[in-house]
Amino acid sequence: MKPSSEDELAGMIASAGGPVRICGGGTRGLSGAGEVLQTGGMSGIVLHEPGALTLVAKAGTPLAEVEAVLEGADQRLPFEPMDARGLLESEGVPTVGGMAAANVSGPRRIQAGACRDYMLGVRFVDGAGRVVSNGGRVMKNVTGYDLVKLMAGSFGTLGVLTEVAFKVLPKPAAQAMLVLEGLSVAEAVAAMSRALGSAFDVTGAAHDPLAGRTLLRIEGFEGSVDYRAERLQALLAGRIERDVVVVEEAWRGIRDVAPFHGRAGDVWRISCKPSDAPEVAARLGGDLLLDWGGGLVWALLPTGTDARAALAGIGGHATLVRGASQPRFAPQPEAVAAIAKGLQARFDPRGILNPGLMA
Repeated sequence: MKPSSEDELAGMIASAGGPVRICGGGTRGLSGAGEVLQTGGMSGIVLHEPGALTLVAKAGTPLAEVEAVLEGADQRLPFEPMDARGLLESEGVPTVGGMAAANVSGPRRIQAGACRDYMLGVRFVDGAGRVVSNGGRVMKNVTGYDLVKLMAGSFGTLGVLTEVAFKVLPKPAAQAMLVLEGLSVAEAVAAMSRALGSAFDVTGAAHDPLAGRTLLRIEGFEGSVDYRAERLQALLAGRIERDVVVVEEAWRGIRDVAPFHGRAGDVWRISCKPSDAPEVAARLGGDLLLDWGGGLVWALLPTGTDARAALAGIGGHATLVRGASQPRFAPQPEAVAAIAKGLQARFDPRGILNPGLMA
């Protein structure tokens, strides 16, 4: 099934006789079981108002198309969504709907916020074939705002997105990064915490043990970037990298977890307190990449490793991003599971949208 309009999509879902597997660009490996429903036929940018910092796009719109339009206006999606194709060895193209449904947020999340924080409004078709519109196109219109956020991270289990409105931001005039060499995980987490707790507005803090580097990014007006980079260097030592091409390439590699591309093994994504990152690293072993100041740990582990068992007693959650030896998502606490069940009963009473994906 590949609907070309919202009405056509609603009819397909209403008449579906069994499970439906929702597929946007097919790059993230997050679809459930059932007949494939491709959203790529619903594509195109509906509205871009640079002065209002607003963009509205249909769910099947390739993310590259959105980024090209924003680039022409010296704007960007502030939450820096990753491209998962290299990590998951997938094809296709990332789409707006897949990004929003998975709440995809990159290194800048620690400073700018997540994808859901920039979603102003959504249109979607629920599991009964009903068209739902919620939110607006400007930040001051917050009617039903919780429903907008509910769709972010629902992975298509509550409805099929057809249109998303985003707040966008101007691109910074300059950027630089401070590079610290040879730190242990504990030393790197301490340095990143110190940088993020400073007054220098760090927009990225990552540690790559494989390369032996800790990276701290600063963005903004050129004079401000120079001043803050030099102050941060005085605080933590290291060297300043000002070449924009080098800086962007480094952070694209962090965003897309480039150190794990083309390598065998299971990939786990662990969210934890930054202060717990050294313990997470010690228990897991394997190859790691730390982002969000240590609050996000990517781990490349031997196939079949149960990271959740290894991390028992540490707060947070572990998601199996690549591999099939364990459930993708951790079991939800009883109270949360009850809420999720109630939401599904409301929005997908037949249980046909990506069934089993979140179980």
